[in-house]
Amino acid sequence: MSNFKEFMEHSTKLVSEAMIESIEKLKAPERLKESMAYSLQGGGKRIRPLLLFATLDAFGKNPEIGIKPACALEMIHTYSLIHDDLPCMDDDDLRRGKPTNHKVFGEDLAVLAGDGLLTYAFQLITEINDVSVSDQVKLQLISELAIAAGPEGMVAGQVADMEGERKQLSGEELQFIHERKTGKMLMYPVIAGAILSRATAEQLSHLTQFAYKLGIAFQIQDDILDVIGDEDVLGKPVGSDIENDKTTYVKLYTVEGAKERLHTFITDAKRHIRACGIKDDFLISICDFVENRSF
Repeated sequence: MSNFKEFMEHSTKLVSEAMIESIEKLKAPERLKESMAYSLQGGGKRIRPLLLFATLDAFGKNPEIGIKPACALEMIHTYSLIHDDLPCMDDDDLRRGKPTNHKVFGEDLAVLAGDGLLTYAFQLITEINDVSVSDQVKLQLISELAIAAGPEGMVAGQVADMEGERKQLSGEELQFIHERKTGKMLMYPVIAGAILSRATAEQLSHLTQFAYKLGIAFQIQDDILDVIGDEDVLGKPVGSDIENDKTTYVKLYTVEGAKERLHTFITDAKRHIRACGIKDDFLISICDFVENRSF
């Protein structure tokens, strides 16, 4: 596929259909499956699966070997959103313009739907059925995903974010939060793609730095959009960070200062990806998408 827009649409369709098919085949209570599928069908950017497929493409690999890890990643991301929206957390009524999971299915089932998505994600990786993917590779993919999503990764970032509410954080403290809350889960698909592609140690080092820089840039743009974004495009209210008195890149550096930092991180990300000696056009396009996105 030569066109990035086509590649993005194809990748989104691929993972969206595969996730729902995976849920439908479960021997589980129907209401639980409905709740899990409801949030998986909520839309969104699907940036994480896109990164995995683009990394595989960069090494000339068939993106289909990455479908189950991509689904697993998106399921864990979705579980985190279901739990984030609960009254005991962010207490949100809308997610991407639709009622949040607990508003439709109740708090108890929303919690269990999140639990189901989290645990099923790891089972999915064990079910990769491709002769080129050994059991050792599957184990490595599972281990890296657990690190990215667990108490050293996303969960750590969520705790730090919660504890930092209504406090004035430094730039270093804010970066710690976003390295873990957002960054680790954006690094995983690139690392997973590199593992599946048997990247060299040098390539893996550059790809890891690329994904790290891109993850921070993604969060900076989130902070900017919370101030200047369009609610209809975003599918959620803007200004919530200000209302909740949260420290953000905009609060620390102003909108213009945050935009400058965004551009610096994107430039660094592109430098690392170009140093890999791979077909990098889709990965570079993802950098441009992150820098210029409006949702």
